[in-house]
Amino acid sequence: MIHNRRKFIKQSGLMAMGTGAAFLFPMELLASIRGNISPNDKIGVGLIGCNGMGFSDLTSMLKMSEIQVVALCDVDDSVLKKRTSDLDKAGIKKPKLYKDYRELLEDKDVDVVIIGTPDHWHCLQLSDAVNAGKDVYCEKPLANSIEECNLMLNSVQASDRMVQIGQWQRSQPHFVDAIEFVHSGKLGEIRLAKAWAYQGWKGSIPVLPDTAAPAGVDYGMWLGPAPKRPFNANRFHFNFRWYWDYAGGLMTDWGVHLMDYALYGMKAHTPKSVMALGGKFAYPEDASETPDTLQTVYEYDGFSILWEHATGIDNGNYGRNHGISFIGNNGTLVLDRNGWEVISEKNKMKSIPLQKNQGSGLDKHTVNFIEAVKSRDGSKLKAPLKVGYDAALVCHMGNIAFKTGNRIYWDNTSGQFSDAASNTLINAHYHNGWQLPRG
Repeated sequence: MIHNRRKFIKQSGLMAMGTGAAFLFPMELLASIRGNISPNDKIGVGLIGCNGMGFSDLTSMLKMSEIQVVALCDVDDSVLKKRTSDLDKAGIKKPKLYKDYRELLEDKDVDVVIIGTPDHWHCLQLSDAVNAGKDVYCEKPLANSIEECNLMLNSVQASDRMVQIGQWQRSQPHFVDAIEFVHSGKLGEIRLAKAWAYQGWKGSIPVLPDTAAPAGVDYGMWLGPAPKRPFNANRFHFNFRWYWDYAGGLMTDWGVHLMDYALYGMKAHTPKSVMALGGKFAYPEDASETPDTLQTVYEYDGFSILWEHATGIDNGNYGRNHGISFIGNNGTLVLDRNGWEVISEKNKMKSIPLQKNQGSGLDKHTVNFIEAVKSRDGSKLKAPLKVGYDAALVCHMGNIAFKTGNRIYWDNTSGQFSDAASNTLINAHYHNGWQLPRG
């Protein structure tokens, strides 16, 4: 019984890491730490997409007393009802409620927008928010295509808005310390960096019949620019991640977090070539589309970066279910959300025991964003849009290599691949009357 309970707690915790629930803070406790503040110092926040990480981001910001919830926007009435109740527990009065994000962006009381919607919505909503004069905290991954990433980069760079991407590990001290060690040169020449996500909590997605959308859900608005399809519960809250219409599977969901640090440590950007092998090996008959098993190799001058993911398995590299490693001639640094350590190569250097995680990276990340908002200094941002752009770009390249089944070559000057099949997968395709933003 005790063993089963521990197993349940472990599995629940791992699932929470995927849903954003791991970051949820007791709302009753939140009420006790918020103080009174001058109306002139208040910052009005509107949240678009109130499930999962979107609400975790808002809760984190609410630990700063100057943050005031002005509006919530979600296509699901049940989510709006739940989040309004959650805020009430913190002594926060009921905000304005919207089901169309464009109405929220017209609200003059909203200074800052949090975007917590599925990936296929990020490009439109971020671009519209910037054009509406709002500062933006946008969840990762940046977008659902390379074309959208390019449009978002151009839009933000042409504006004076503060935009932070939710790659909160950039604000986590032990991640920062680990990269400083990598950059010190003590590991010797680094020939390979690995990043991986072995996610044992993620099981098979059962095949379900199409149904009518639940009462109170504006399903047409949820689909937005994605292809029109009948409602299916598998494609809705959370599990949208495993369908190409809306997201890119673990390659983009966890990849942007972990590949970001592989790139950061290696001072790398776009690769010369990419190869990927994988498929639905664990659950070949289930309802998901994205691969449950994938290995992707990125070629750079003098080194490679390897991405691996697998669902239904926790036992990844170095006994860790996720992480990044930098393999040098003198030793290997291994880094994950719990901490980092150095393993010596035949006593060529001193091994370093586990340097444990300290504090909440998410809280530090939202504080960093609000500090940039107040100072109007984008150089302070730990994860500006370019950081999200670089990580998303390489992750989308991995998915494109998987889809084509080829070794694909990237031309950094043209911003395209060397083959037509890969280039067709760069573009976004919008439906239902929605149009790509054009700056």
